[in-house]
Amino acid sequence: MNDFALVPVLAGTAAFFLVGALWYGVIFAGPWQRAAGLSNSQLQSGNMALIFGLTFAFEMLVAMVLWHLLARTDPPAFVVMMMAVGFAVGVMIPAIGINYLYLRKPLALFLIDAGHFLVGMAAMGAVFVWFRG
Repeated sequence: MNDFALVPVLAGTAAFFLVGALWYGVIFAGPWQRAAGLSNSQLQSGNMALIFGLTFAFEMLVAMVLWHLLARTDPPAFVVMMMAVGFAVGVMIPAIGINYLYLRKPLALFLIDAGHFLVGMAAMGAVFVWFRG
């Protein structure tokens, strides 16, 4: 297993990105918008190409780091899932929580965003299990 393999990294990134599209575009669109305190005009005013492009790039960076760890440790499938979900629970979600405490963001926003990271990382982990299988 190579330290970097473009196809699995892109597939893992795409899985995380798809979770985000469903999470914020379909499942929690209204509750997230209310919790974030954003109006329809504010949502439409952003440069969506830049926002989506940078989101994909950041998610790809996460995928590259996780893939590198998997390549170095060659764990069994259940450990791959533990690492992916553990990364979300142990690093990403607490980081969001710390920021939201200081920004005085509502609990509802934290829970929606934390759920996105948890499910997104689980999806990425599942894709990596599939590629390694």
